[in-house]
Amino acid sequence: MATAPLSCQKDHFQLPEGLHYLNCAYMGPLPRVVEEAGVRALRTKRDPTGIVPRDFFEESDRVREKFARIVGASDSSRIAIHPSVSYGVATAARNLPLARGARIVLVEEQFPGNVYSWRRLASEAGAALHTVARPEGAQVGREWNERILDAITPVTEIVTLPTVHWTDGTRFDLPAIADRARDVGAALVVDATQSCGAVPFDFEAVRPDVFMAAAYKWLLGPYSLAFTYLGDRFDHGTPLEETWIGRKGSEDFKGLVHYTDEYQPGAIRYDVGERSNFALLPAASVALDLILQWSPARIAEYVRRLAGPLLNRAAELGFGVEEDAFRSPHLFGLKMPEGLVLEDVRNALEERRVFVSLRGSSLRISPNVYNSGDDVEALLDALEGLTR
Repeated sequence: MATAPLSCQKDHFQLPEGLHYLNCAYMGPLPRVVEEAGVRALRTKRDPTGIVPRDFFEESDRVREKFARIVGASDSSRIAIHPSVSYGVATAARNLPLARGARIVLVEEQFPGNVYSWRRLASEAGAALHTVARPEGAQVGREWNERILDAITPVTEIVTLPTVHWTDGTRFDLPAIADRARDVGAALVVDATQSCGAVPFDFEAVRPDVFMAAAYKWLLGPYSLAFTYLGDRFDHGTPLEETWIGRKGSEDFKGLVHYTDEYQPGAIRYDVGERSNFALLPAASVALDLILQWSPARIAEYVRRLAGPLLNRAAELGFGVEEDAFRSPHLFGLKMPEGLVLEDVRNALEERRVFVSLRGSSLRISPNVYNSGDDVEALLDALEGLTR
């Protein structure tokens, strides 16, 4: 049976009237129910006797299971709970072997949280960090993807990429890139922060070794929380922290004095210390429920319909727009026409209470389910005024 298209979900949020917030790639606003869940959860520590041993485990497992369902991962025990994507990157870098003279492939202007650990690893191993340059022009996706595939050679041991580029939403063909990485035996590390929750991900087609997403953007959750899938390359690895809760039998509090070298199954060994955050996890769990209810496919289709008139009119006004096949529906950059300066455009938009971002050389626009045609019209009115 066909699923009904998603309608505007503005009533689930508390954005001020007259504010046109087209900037979810910066930070997703907390839905009402998520805020309420977080406040209730924070209050539980008023009386610590209400926090019992099972609370250290059950909410964590529920959150893992919900995240796995959203992304299509079949084994939720492979989801580690982290404070950030950079923590997941550092975990991966610590556990992926890298030979002297080998190559790590990444893309130009990648978000720094998915760069610095690889720079250190390459330097320490005597390996090369190969940055695939962005082609010139407004429509770069096709050529950029070809360059990435060409860069993955037999000396490549790690490929680390986002699902879409954080500055302008350029979409990377991860199934094709994953096939090439597997052909040469390279590990594939995917940062999905700027798409997870907003567009579907074909987990079976890509089969990443590492898949990470922060909770505070498109997953509409709290800050300081991220989820990391770790494949079987990590089954016997070393975590960044040696936590008590990551050890076998940690559910038995009175038995914690009996130390063990065995870990919990799956990726739980890689959980951050104090992962059972009694304020953040309940809020994140409710946010994941909303994403599951709306579904990434329906969210993507909603913002695609919303953004269509904007992209068409922006192109008519002279702004550079990526071709559809290599542009994500929920996050895209506009390149400036001759004579317009990015900062001037951003300032003019903010005067009209239209909020977007400047990233790299793009005016980055990122609508979500709380946006409506009124927000698009406000943005278009401002852009048309600037180009007259």
